[in-house]
Parts: sequence; C-alpha cells; structure tokens
Amino acid sequence: MSAYAAPSRRGNRPPGAHGAPGGRSGGLAWLAVPALLFFAAFGLVPLVGVFLLSFTSWDGLGDISVTGLDSWSAVLSDPQLPHALWVTFLVMALSWAVQTPASILLGVFLANSQRYRAVLAVMYFVPLLLSSAAIAITYKALLDPNFGLGAGLGIPLLVQDWLGDPVLAFSVVIFVVSWQFIPFHSLIYQGGVRQIPRSMYEAAELDGAGRVRKFFSITLPQLKYTIITSSTLMVVGSLTFFDLIWVLTAGGPGDATRALAVDMYKRGFQANLMGPASAIAVILVLVGLALALLLRRIGGGSSSTSQLEGA
Repeated sequence: MSAYAAPSRRGNRPPGAHGAPGGRSGGLAWLAVPALLFFAAFGLVPLVGVFLLSFTSWDGLGDISVTGLDSWSAVLSDPQLPHALWVTFLVMALSWAVQTPASILLGVFLANSQRYRAVLAVMYFVPLLLSSAAIAITYKALLDPNFGLGAGLGIPLLVQDWLGDPVLAFSVVIFVVSWQFIPFHSLIYQGGVRQIPRSMYEAAELDGAGRVRKFFSITLPQLKYTIITSSTLMVVGSLTFFDLIWVLTAGGPGDATRALAVDMYKRGFQANLMGPASAIAVILVLVGLALALLLRRIGGGSSSTSQLEGA
C-alpha cells in the first residue's frame, strides 16, 4: 500500500468525537433536557389535550362527555370550513407575496455598513415591538371614515369604509400584517446577506457586473435557504393570525376575513362548542406541519445546510 494512502477515518477519530464513549456531545446532552421538558409541558401536553378534546362535547364549564367523531363530523360537513380555509390560505399567499420582496430589499439595503442605515434598522424594527392588538386599534382609528386620518387631513381618497367593504377590509388586513412583520423578516435577510463572502461581489465587479446583476446573480441564489426559513416562519405564522384580525374586523364584514383561527374562537368561546373548536385547532396544526414539510422539501435539503454551498 502506498505510503501516501489516506488514513482510516475510524482509526483516526479525534478524542471526544461524536459517538465516542465519554465524548463531549454525550457529556453535554443533558443540557437539552430543560428545553425538552419545557417543550413537552407547553407544547406536546396541550396538543394531546386538544386532540382528545376534539372527540368530546364540552361547553367550557360543565362536564366533558365523550362523543366520538361527532365533533369532527360537524366540522368537516360545515360549509363554513372550506370558506375559512380559503380565507386562511389567501391571507397566507398574499401576505407572503407582499412581505417577501419587501423584506429581501430592506434586508439587502440594511446589510451595508453606513451609519445612517443602522438608525433606519432600529426605526424599521419598531412595529415588531408593538402588540398586534395595539396596532389593530391604531389602524382602526386611522381608517375611520368619520374621525380618521382621511377626514382629519381632508383627503377624499382615504375617506372610505375601509373595514365595511369586504375587499377593502381584506386588503387592510394584508397591509397591516405585512407592515408589522416585514421588519422581522428584514432582520433575517440582513443577517443572511452579511454572511455572503465579499469576495464574490468583488469578482463580479471585476467582470463588470452592476448592482442589479449582482443582486440577481449572487445575492438571491445565496439567500436560498434564508428564503426557505423566512417563508416557513411566514406561512406557518399566518395560520395563527387572530388578535389582529379580530380587533380590526372580528372576521367581517360578513365572513370576508373569517380565517380558521377566528372561526375556532367563534365556535369555542362564543358558541361554547369546545369539541368542534378543538377539531379546528388540530386541523391548523396538521396544515402547518404539512406546509412546513412542503417548504423543506422545496428547499431541496436540510435547513442547516450552509447557504454558501456551491459558492
């Protein structure tokens, strides 16, 4: 055998490597126990409880009686469910379509090191520090056709029944959701852009590439896994929009903005039907899990894969 043959991996594994007896990873594994206990107590146990509750009949106060699949049958046969699903997916798709391009552009803009951009980054992050209910109350006051911003400034274009018309109300929900969460995703993209090696841009500049060409040829491809991560958070998070929609429109006008989370609240806490409401909660979890797995598959690899792969 040649003297320059590669040494065996097994025979040259460094001490403390993964899988080795007494290794560092094995010694530190107990540090994950508190997080696992916290997840089990506040994630798995409530989820199992809601799943079991979906097979019962309960008004929230009296005795719980097991009814089998009656709650599921009532929910799945209700014509309101397809409409709520449609509204939920429409909010999800449109909010993603608005937030993603704006977040990428802002993230790229803020990734540079100019001093004034750091100040702008702090200002852009302010909406995320406010509660959704406070934001909804503010926008509801600003859009009031009688006492809102349009009436105060005398701008006829803004003096409309924003929350009374189904199309306008839905548009307001999309706008407010995007306004609140664009800063968060901009921060994610800002961190992703700063991890792209500067040498890639310098090589492109030597080839005569301009800003637009560098953006589409370097920045966007290198942000592939960042986009998948941001989209997963965006899509799964849109399934749980409740407080903002409830304060703005309460699911109206009519059922124009009655998403699944709003439908679940109305069934459980207004109609006192905890069984069907729990069934809708389980549906939300399943839909979110399916979408997360789908986005992971679309990403073509593990979320832990470096975005610099193939650079």
